[in-house]
Amino acid sequence: MKRVLALLFIVAAISVTAARAVQPDEIMADPVKEARARDLSRELRCMVCQNQSIDDSEAPLARDLRLLVRERIAAGDSDGQVIDFLVARYGEFVLLKPRFERRTVLLWLVPPFVLLGGGLALWLNGRRRSGHGGVGPSQPALTAEEEARLAALLAADAPPEKS
Repeated sequence: MKRVLALLFIVAAISVTAARAVQPDEIMADPVKEARARDLSRELRCMVCQNQSIDDSEAPLARDLRLLVRERIAAGDSDGQVIDFLVARYGEFVLLKPRFERRTVLLWLVPPFVLLGGGLALWLNGRRRSGHGGVGPSQPALTAEEEARLAALLAADAPPEKS
């Protein structure tokens, strides 16, 4: 019984993740144009949900944007023209993946530099801890008197040998 319930739960979970917010009345008759509309919808941000594409969102504004994308495609616009139209109307924020432009150069370049800086800091810290590279103070060698004292301490702490 537990196996059957687990199987039903897995099937339900898979079917829920496969569901999309696109309604049947939104789908275009031409499968090629519909595929273009779906591809474009995956690139556009839902202004309500913000971390979902309009293809995945069930918000009314996302539906309006999906219909607008299909309208522009039906009017003969190219993918670039549809994107440009929506950016002109809603701003760059409508794009899930912002364009690489002068205004967004920091957005694109800061994460790799932070990652490289963190890796460099870890590498330098590792070298410092292992004593390589002369970054930290070096340990002076023990004197003969200190070595004799250390040997005596270690011998005193050693467990007696069994015969």
